Amino acid sequence: MSNERPIGFIDSGVGGLTVVKEAMRQLPNEEILYVGDTARCPYGPRPPKQVIEFTWQMTRFLLKKNIKMLVIACNTATAVALEEIKKSVDIPVIGVIQPGARAALKASKNSRVGVIGTLGTVKSDSYKNELQEKAPETYVSSLACPKFVPVVESNQFESSVAKKIVSETLKPLKLENLDTLILGCTHYPLLRPIIQNVMGQQITLIDSGAETVNDVSTLLDYFNLNNYEQTNQKARTFYTTGSPKMFKDIAHEWLQIENLDVSHINLGE
Repeated sequence: MSNERPIGFIDSGVGGLTVVKEAMRQLPNEEILYVGDTARCPYGPRPPKQVIEFTWQMTRFLLKKNIKMLVIACNTATAVALEEIKKSVDIPVIGVIQPGARAALKASKNSRVGVIGTLGTVKSDSYKNELQEKAPETYVSSLACPKFVPVVESNQFESSVAKKIVSETLKPLKLENLDTLILGCTHYPLLRPIIQNVMGQQITLIDSGAETVNDVSTLLDYFNLNNYEQTNQKARTFYTTGSPKMFKDIAHEWLQIENLDVSHINLGE
């Protein structure tokens, strides 16, 4: 059976596009609806209650569009809102933390794993708990990187400013003898070349968003939700609460798609 309903992706801004890029590669027939709450980004410093509220607003918007699965492509939102949303809706809901943790354990040889994320994600200890629940002997070093998301959202992720910020922020992690580093925010893969350069080639970087798409693929099979019809480019629709132009610029560069369909929406107030 073919199921042509779309998969919904939500994020605090443009970060979830790193997940969409992987989804387009692995699941080319699937229709994609994406909501980026750029106007209220970043979520990292916000109180959990507010993040839950914003995540619900994006979720309700997409449920009205008849999605067949929801991907919370934001680590901060996954950390605080995933369980509540999962229990309350009748479609499969996936977050980015579990797949990222699983991939890190698989990749690490010395059981010393670093996690970089927003203030909210690091404070929640979600990655640490997930890693140590699966492998109690794992040493986990977590670091909040509050300046990374604004650099990406302002489309400066290849600039000398980005290089300086990444280099200064990651200094403490270089002393930790890690062999694996989880990019615990879906914005961070846009900074991946700089992060790799700063940490060194010997460190394996885990893109939690890309790992999540493997789970999406598995669940589509499990629930028999695959779309077997050939999808055209129109089947990728993007909504932002911020500037469609800014969103389009970053999305075009990252996804390499011409004529992106980007609309402005208002959520909440």
